[in-house]
Amino acid sequence: GGLGLKRRTVLTGLAALLSGAAWNGAALAEPRQAVAPKADRVLVLKGERRLLLMSGGQVLRSYPIALGFNPRGHKQRRGDGRTPEGTYSLDWRNPESRFYRSMRVSYPNRTDRARAARAGVSPGGDIMIHGLPERLSVIGSVHSKWDWTEGCIAVTNEEMDEIWAAVDDGTTIEIRP
Repeated sequence: GGLGLKRRTVLTGLAALLSGAAWNGAALAEPRQAVAPKADRVLVLKGERRLLLMSGGQVLRSYPIALGFNPRGHKQRRGDGRTPEGTYSLDWRNPESRFYRSMRVSYPNRTDRARAARAGVSPGGDIMIHGLPERLSVIGSVHSKWDWTEGCIAVTNEEMDEIWAAVDDGTTIEIRP
């Protein structure tokens, strides 16, 4: 009797939750969209540790990020641990990256190469937006509590999936201090 009714009530409530119907008179939150709208620009705010997907001047999504281990200032040379600053493009993607997918920032540009040449150093390269390596994927968003990359912009693997779907090759990325 009573146990059967209680079990049926729980199952009915669970079915309502799973179906997206209203339960107990309260509307349930809409499920997250599987496919995000396309971004026409990516904005990185280094000081705030945020990556924003933009479309028509509006923020589509915002993500916490980790940067290079020495994040202050513009990247000057290979190995300095800095994330570059300026306007670049996301010009190539690697689905087989050791950091769970990656999208390359077009650093160094002509100005970066000339600056490094004047200093007699390599400007470095392979600056990416990427997910987490397999050994760190279990920590999820905790990774963004410290700057640990060599100069790249890191997000969780789930966030990388969203960015991957929303950003086409050739999209402009602006990296601000």
